Amino acid sequence: MTVLIDAQGINTHYGESHILFDVNLQINAGESIGLLGRNGMGKTTLIRTLMGHIRPTAGSIKIRGADHTRSEPHQVARQGIAYVPEGRGIFPNLDVRENLLVAARPGVNGRNDWTYERVLETFPRLTERLQHGGQQLSGGEQQMLAIGRALMTNPDILILDEATEGLAPLIIAEIWRIIGTIRETGVATLIVDRNYRKVLANTDRCVVLEKGVVVEEKESATLINQPDLLTRYLGV
Repeated sequence: MTVLIDAQGINTHYGESHILFDVNLQINAGESIGLLGRNGMGKTTLIRTLMGHIRPTAGSIKIRGADHTRSEPHQVARQGIAYVPEGRGIFPNLDVRENLLVAARPGVNGRNDWTYERVLETFPRLTERLQHGGQQLSGGEQQMLAIGRALMTNPDILILDEATEGLAPLIIAEIWRIIGTIRETGVATLIVDRNYRKVLANTDRCVVLEKGVVVEEKESATLINQPDLLTRYLGV
């Protein structure tokens, strides 16, 4: 199996604050990984470190075997890594069509599975909003647009940070359905979400962070049957 991301011994600081401690994370092609932990345990910091937004103070990050420890975010993205951040980050002054097309490009090795038409088929609600500005969309529509825009880059890995936060229950169900559809296409995923049950149900393996340390890494099907462990680290 092809290893897409291999992060080893990652330590990350914010100023004098030590956030991540010797974190190891490997993501294989087509694999879906859940990143679990209470708020403030380092999940978003780890994602931002992988994406090049934060430089690790120790450790290495390899993408397909090449060193990207000190790469800039745009260089990481060019390696087929797409990131949907918490808060979505869509362009409020561009309409839906423009938000999608501005990100359009072939993936690694020229792959172009995710076309504009395919994204709209996956997100039919966006078809009805093509001329609406980003700021005119509901929270759920903005999240769909953010995911759709990420797919327009034809990624090998899609990273989702709090994909359903603050959304209505019906929209949350739709987002998880879409995540399932994306998994079926062979795109690897790294998912952070407060609903640990949904994360476990939609991933192959989960990594649990506690105060910046990986304390558990297990198959999701195993972890879901360990309520004592989930209570200890997630407070559920």
